Amino acid sequence: MANKTIKNALISVFHKEGLEPIIEQLIKHGVNIYSTGGTQTYLEGLGATVLKVEELTSYPSILGGRVKTLHPKVFGGILGRREEQGDLAQLAEYEIPEIDLVIVDLYPFEDTVASGAEEQAIIEKIDIGGISLIRAAAKNFKDVVIVPSKNQYAALAGLLQDGAETTLEQRKQFATAAFAVSSHYDTAIHGYFAGEEGFSHKETGTKTLRYGENPHQDGFFHGDLNALFDQLHGKELSYNNLLDVDAAVNLIADFDDTTFAILKHNNACGLASRPKLIDAWKDALAGDPISAFGGILITNVEVDAETAEEMNKLFFEVVIAPAYSEKALEILKQKKNRVILIQKPCEFPKRQFRSLLNGVLEQDKDLSTQAASDMNPVTELKPNDAQYEDLVFANKLVKHTKSNTIVLAKNKQLLASGCGMTSRVDALKFAITKAKSFNFDLNGAVMASDAFFPFPDCVEIAHNEGIDTVVQPGGSIKDQESIDYCNNNGMAMVVTGVRHFKH
Repeated sequence: MANKTIKNALISVFHKEGLEPIIEQLIKHGVNIYSTGGTQTYLEGLGATVLKVEELTSYPSILGGRVKTLHPKVFGGILGRREEQGDLAQLAEYEIPEIDLVIVDLYPFEDTVASGAEEQAIIEKIDIGGISLIRAAAKNFKDVVIVPSKNQYAALAGLLQDGAETTLEQRKQFATAAFAVSSHYDTAIHGYFAGEEGFSHKETGTKTLRYGENPHQDGFFHGDLNALFDQLHGKELSYNNLLDVDAAVNLIADFDDTTFAILKHNNACGLASRPKLIDAWKDALAGDPISAFGGILITNVEVDAETAEEMNKLFFEVVIAPAYSEKALEILKQKKNRVILIQKPCEFPKRQFRSLLNGVLEQDKDLSTQAASDMNPVTELKPNDAQYEDLVFANKLVKHTKSNTIVLAKNKQLLASGCGMTSRVDALKFAITKAKSFNFDLNGAVMASDAFFPFPDCVEIAHNEGIDTVVQPGGSIKDQESIDYCNNNGMAMVVTGVRHFKH
């Protein structure tokens, strides 16, 4: 049977923070909990009735805690094959309970090394029982759920909200993460003993996701989200959520003014900069109130109650901000599954990696932004100060939008964009149609392009719609044709010399 019900759980962890929602669900579903030592005391403090491993094995924890769970009555309960009658008979003969869930968080070996501790202290942080529990439970994933690290606590808590039953696919995902944890752990120990220079002391961690981009794809996150965000509320982030969150935090990082952005499928469908957050929110939403449904929201200032009241009228998946007022949190938490994140100050990597074919691409991250002083006027008509502000605004947006892309903006508000198009002309036409569908007046708007115009067709189309100012990188052998069209039709154009392709 592919689906299994969790009846007995063994919990033995170093890091106990984050267990509360799991224990709450285990109690709710009537799961028996086995534990030892400090974990047992902690779980009892949460209101759980805990069965002592020592009473199951009839052996106390010995050798200063070096041996606690290493016993046939523990490992038999984990490794027993539920479909093998011989295994079941032996479990019954020796009174060994079937253990269906194992939660382990290993001794912090790498952190101990990084702290500069004495060798003996480091040696004591080599986990034996924990790593054995992880391997045993992962090996028997057909019957057992293994949670091998604190990084998987949230994934299990989310799973248990739907009941104590797990699928074979879910158990295999946790097992895959478990072997990644054990492999990393042993590699770190080997690195220490081998005296390898540059040995990494920082645990990457593997988070098992419900699935990848689609339900038929397995999904995992390798990294430390806790270093980037505090999650205050809501369900577990999905694979697609994480892609949108990544796009959102990179986008908002380029804006200093009070700004609100709404993203769908990695692209901004609404963005505005305003002195007051409530106005930034309203104007961002006005950019595309239809696509905003189910989107990712992000701002670079504290969310206040007034703005939260307006945001709460929209269904959205995730909101990210540096802070929230107490009243704003109370409002936003009214939706059970809504993910509320506080973004912590942090420096992101300056290199990017992408797997493809049978290898990996690596590149410098696009950290370039252009101020007005970086924009070289190439037409007789020069932009005024207000137009320069909009050009800078639109050029930041075009950098974070899928190519080929055209961005239309006015008064530091995204009117529309055409993104991910195979033709730059199509991108512009789509943006114009979309802006008009939401009743935006394009007269006086600016146009930003992520790459040069090979022909003057885009500036001609833009001019016919009332768009009078353009920013583009330049570099086409036919740049002069676009410049000439602008000069002949009263348009201003600036070039930056920096292309912002985003594939």
